[in-house]
Order: sequence, then C-alpha cells, then structure tokens
Amino acid sequence: MQPTTYVAYYRVSTAKQGQSQLGLEAQRVAVAQYRPIAEFIEVESGAIDNRPELHHALELARETKSTLVIAKLDRLSRDVEFIARTMKQGVPIRCADMPDADEFQLHLYAVLAHKERRMISERTKAALAAAKDRGVKLGGARGTDKSEAHAESIRPFIQSLNGAGITTPAAICKELNQRGYETVTGKRWHISQVTRLLERLGE
Repeated sequence: MQPTTYVAYYRVSTAKQGQSQLGLEAQRVAVAQYRPIAEFIEVESGAIDNRPELHHALELARETKSTLVIAKLDRLSRDVEFIARTMKQGVPIRCADMPDADEFQLHLYAVLAHKERRMISERTKAALAAAKDRGVKLGGARGTDKSEAHAESIRPFIQSLNGAGITTPAAICKELNQRGYETVTGKRWHISQVTRLLERLGE
C-alpha cells in the first residue's frame, strides 16, 4: 500500500495578507508535517464560492490520488453547503488542526460552527435591541455599545471555558477561533483582543 500524498490548499482573505505572508505562513506551518507535493494559494474571501485555486488543487489531488490538506476547516469555507459540495468532489480532506476527524465529523463540525455563529449574531442583535429599549444611544464613539453587546453575547462561552479550566487569554483565543467565534468586526481573535474582552466582561 502506497503512502498517502497530500496537496495543500491555503486561503487568505486579502491580497495584503498574501503579500505580507500574514496568515499564509501560519497555514504552511500547520500542514508542514504532511509534506505536501504541491501548494495552492487562494486570495479570496471565504464568502466567495468561485475558487479557481481550489479547483486546481482538487484536480491535482484526483490525478495523483492525494488527500487535500488544509490548516483549518474555515480556510476551506465557513459555509456548510460549500463544504458539503467540496466533500462530494471525491477527494479526501484532512484538517491539520483535527487530524483524526473523518469527513462526517468535519461536516458535523461545520454545521455546529455555522449554528454557533448564527446564535452569536442573534444574541448580539438582541443585546443591541435591549440597549436601545433602555434608551442607550447606539453607534457611539468607536462602536462602544456594539462592542459591549458583542462581548455579552460571548460571555456564556467564556464562562463554559473557565469552568473547563481554560482561563488564560492565549488558550481562550485558540478556542474562540477554533469554534468560529469572531470579533465585533468579523475577524479572527488575537490574544490582546481576548485580554480586552476579559477585562470588559470582568472575567
């Protein structure tokens, strides 16, 4: 039986990230252990379905009977339907951050992450509406009120992490990103932002 070969697919959201290697190098490090036979880099938002580099990566993987390897599932997409369609292409997929997960587990993870993001959005909207009903003027300096509502929407998850012994900003940051939680501006979390979040929540 021949050893499995891998084709790497990386995605960065902006041309600036691609040029500066921001995010790209982290993805390369994550998949380095698989020693990919080829790399394909997509500079595109995860919300866009037209992915020529992904198409090329899948094509090569099929030709060489390789597995497509990605650093994290959200580098493929955060859209459940897109992920499902990609999995139907007949190419095995491996996530470096979940190396033992099969395709069923990856699909389930995508569904759960999608549901969590929707619940966060709904909680944020509800918190903003409640603040407005209390007479709070929204849209103040630097979006302070929106940040407060967003922080409150994440509080239950932070508390569940604390209950599991995950209390440091670095560890919480990792969990937030892995579970698909985003900052108030829709970006990935950094440790400094988590530190400010914990201070805001008094955790």
